[in-house]
Amino acid sequence: MIALEHVTKSYQTPRGRIDALDDVSLAIDKGRFVVVCGPSGSGKTTLLMTIAAMLRPTAGTVRINDADLYAMSIRRRARYRAANIGFVFQMFHLIPYLNVAENVRLGGSLLPAARKKHRADELIEQLGLSSRRTHLPAELSAGEKQRAAVARALLSDPDIILADEPTGNLDPANETAVLTRLSKFHRKGGTVIIATHGPAASPFADQTLQMANGRLLE
Repeated sequence: MIALEHVTKSYQTPRGRIDALDDVSLAIDKGRFVVVCGPSGSGKTTLLMTIAAMLRPTAGTVRINDADLYAMSIRRRARYRAANIGFVFQMFHLIPYLNVAENVRLGGSLLPAARKKHRADELIEQLGLSSRRTHLPAELSAGEKQRAAVARALLSDPDIILADEPTGNLDPANETAVLTRLSKFHRKGGTVIIATHGPAASPFADQTLQMANGRLLE
C-alpha cells in the first residue's frame, strides 16, 4: 500500500509561499490502476515525484508497505526506488548519446548484467522497438521515445509504475500502445499511477483522483 499522511510541499518565491501539495492524505492499495487528473500546475507531477522518493515533502509522511521513504538515508532511498519503483517521465529523459538498448538497460541498476540484457531485449521486442534498438534518441519519433522510456521503467520488474503525462506527446496509435503496455503490467499485479490532464487513460483506471491547487478534490 502507498500511504500519504498530511503531505505538503512548499516553495518560497519572491511573491510568497506556494504549496505545490497542500495537506494531501491518500491511500492506494497494491495492484490498483490510478489516474490522477487535473490541469497543469495542479500538483500532479509533484505528487508523483513525492511518491517516487525523488522529492522530499516539506511536511507529512510517505509510506510504501510501511517503509517510511523520507526517514531513510539518501543512499537507502535510492536503492529502494531502484528496486521497487519505475518512473516514466513526460519528456522521456533518454540519454542523447546512448542508443535505445543502452537507455533501456539504465533502468536495471540492481540487476546482474546477463539478466539486464535479457530483460531489455525482451521489453524492446514487446514494445515494437526491435528495429530501433541501435538508434539514438534524436533518430526516434515521440512515440518510440516514450515506448523506450516505458521499457526502461519496467526493466527491474518494479512493484509500482509512476507515469507523468505518458501520452501527452503521442498520436492516438502510440497513446494506445503505451497505455496497453501499462495495463498489462497492472493485470499482472503491478500498481500503476498516471498523472494526466487528458481522458485517454480513464478507461484503464479502477480509481480516478482529481487535483486542483495542490489539493485532492472529493
